[in-house]
Amino acid sequence: MKHLITTLTLGAALSASVGNAQAATYQAVAPETSSVTFNYKQMGVGMDGKFKKFTAQVSLNTAQPAQAKGSIDIDLASIDTGSSEADDEVVGKAWFNVAAYPKASFVLKSLKATGAGQYEATGQLSLKGRTRELRTPLKLSPQGQLSGSFVLKRADFGIGEGMWAKFDVVANEINVHFSLNLK
Repeated sequence: MKHLITTLTLGAALSASVGNAQAATYQAVAPETSSVTFNYKQMGVGMDGKFKKFTAQVSLNTAQPAQAKGSIDIDLASIDTGSSEADDEVVGKAWFNVAAYPKASFVLKSLKATGAGQYEATGQLSLKGRTRELRTPLKLSPQGQLSGSFVLKRADFGIGEGMWAKFDVVANEINVHFSLNLK
């Protein structure tokens, strides 16, 4: 019996040390090696774009995901749709209205582990004066690459007003993808 207790105690100690060895702590995001991209349909044709400027903060210990903090602010004027004409259009009042709302922001409210290197993030997305809860799955690679995606419905945020409010030219669903290099 004494041998069994010693074996169980040693096994628990080894499990704890292995678990701690796999835990990682991240305190910053490297924007120069990170990206925020999107794709959507315009008149049924797939289109891609990205945001060239954003800032992000993170505080994450993978052994304690519930304690995580994070946020990202995207400079909406830094949009790159692949067309300077389209870039000029979407920063205007009918679309992002960057004069009044220069950034989109996401603030993490909770993070829970859902598997090895997998999480579910819940937070508040603010865009064009409106705030909505956003829940999205995340993947964290052993190298510290945090990635995920979600579908943004532009009507929820008043993006594309007036003649652009219908979805026959530009779809309502915008697929947003992000890959953040954590340090």
